[in-house]
Amino acid sequence: MFEWLAENWWALWLTIFLVFAVVEMLTLDLFFIMLGGGALAGLISAFAGADLWLQIVVFSVVSLLMIGFVRPVALKHLRSSPADQRSNIERLIGESALVVEPVSATGGRVKIGGDVWSARMETGELAPGQHAVVSAIDGATAVVVPEQDTAAP
Repeated sequence: MFEWLAENWWALWLTIFLVFAVVEMLTLDLFFIMLGGGALAGLISAFAGADLWLQIVVFSVVSLLMIGFVRPVALKHLRSSPADQRSNIERLIGESALVVEPVSATGGRVKIGGDVWSARMETGELAPGQHAVVSAIDGATAVVVPEQDTAAP
């Protein structure tokens, strides 16, 4: 078996790549996939007929380059999302809310879009029928502030 592996290092590189890919799926931090890219480079160099020491050097260099240059750019793109691409709770922040039940620091209910949410305010109180703006989401509770009248001088 060891003789076969010594002649077919590509199988080891493929196995290493698959292990890194599985670990990346579990961690989702874009680190192990960069090492997997290095393993693919080692696989390609094995198919090209490179010696084992050169395959290891190729793996190391490609992995370091990907971690140093590709990963930061990929993380930057993943973390930055324009307002029209916000999802879930991020999208609710800044939305208008209609007070359904009196809202105070202890609680209340507001309608945001078509859904009724539990809500609270930091200070003050809002009566039913008044409008508010969602300033944050705390668990399943919308933190609201009174809607400012922009027509007032």
